Amino acid sequence: MLSISQRGQQMPSSPIRKLVPYAEAAKKRGTTVYHLNIGQPDIETPKAILDAVRNSDFKVLEYSHSAGNESYRKKLVQYYKSVNIDVDFNQIIITTGGSEAILFAFMACMDAGDEVIIPEPFYANYNGFAVAAGVKVVPITSHIENGFALPSIAEFEQKVTSKTKAIVICNPNNPTGYLYTNDEMQALKQLILKHNLYLFSDEAYREFCYEGNQISAMHLTEVDDHVVMMDTISKRYSACGGRIGALVTKNKALLDAAMKFAQARLSPPSFAQIAGEAAIDLPANYFDTTKAEYQSRRDLIVKRLNQIEGVFCPNPGGAFYAIAKLPIDDSDAFCQWLLESFSYNNATVMLAPATGFYGTAGLGKQEVRLAYVLNLEAINAAMDCLEQALQQYPNKTN
Repeated sequence: MLSISQRGQQMPSSPIRKLVPYAEAAKKRGTTVYHLNIGQPDIETPKAILDAVRNSDFKVLEYSHSAGNESYRKKLVQYYKSVNIDVDFNQIIITTGGSEAILFAFMACMDAGDEVIIPEPFYANYNGFAVAAGVKVVPITSHIENGFALPSIAEFEQKVTSKTKAIVICNPNNPTGYLYTNDEMQALKQLILKHNLYLFSDEAYREFCYEGNQISAMHLTEVDDHVVMMDTISKRYSACGGRIGALVTKNKALLDAAMKFAQARLSPPSFAQIAGEAAIDLPANYFDTTKAEYQSRRDLIVKRLNQIEGVFCPNPGGAFYAIAKLPIDDSDAFCQWLLESFSYNNATVMLAPATGFYGTAGLGKQEVRLAYVLNLEAINAAMDCLEQALQQYPNKTN
């Protein structure tokens, strides 16, 4: 029998998608499943974006430049200027989703065996990118009791070793919804300067901030060579299937290294670049309605969760996720039980066990992540299901 590589065996399964077979089985039984497990927005993709693709007129679907179409990169410069980020189009590499931007950053900046520090809970796929790049994730724990604020710099200092090359943040955060403060960003700036580290900043949810403003890593001064921003149109324009992202940095040597990886995969998707370019021309107030809708959903889901006996959910400042602590013994078992053994009014709710968002074994056992990507009526129905489920679940804690 042919063997599977050690790296292939180490690649983690998705904590978000691993329960899909149970959800499919529930649907086949006729049970309605409210999907709060995955960040797939139900907001319609703007018509102007789709029309730009539908009305594209060319005879040959060619490769683009490996860095992405120059016209799109120049449009992105305009967009970034609107959020006070000053970059040149040559400092942008268009990637196949934000995922490829993260992977390029890891591979361009770190060698096999190097370490990257990430506040946990963190976006589960960071683990997968680390395995693919041969680097080690060193988690540093943030806590639900203070809303998942950035751990203290003293705690970061304890994690830094000779192998540490970078720190990763997601701001606003997936999965917690936490929005980092200016003081926290300035503290990270001093840390990366002191230890000569990279700061990788995943800013996929920039537009969705409800309690304050987003401080981009690109806003930090005197750290141009240290900062790498990863971006995507997926959540911003409800265009997850487009698979278009961007790696942005002012570090020329890093860009040159990342370009070699970009050339090896030839070019990013052409149709989605057309969509991304058209998105820059959306009205300036486009995000107002979308942001207001997400904020109303956040307010409802946090209120409903905290009204359930034994449940605690901090108020997330951004993105469209929340982590809640439930009176249960094992979130993986509970989320599977919801799909296999429970229904209320012929419906159930699909959640993501928080264990998959922690790098430290044993953490997240009483926590789940909820993506408030459903309308208010569906969120209310889902919370009705969850409340009933917690009353019936046999393995509750006090």
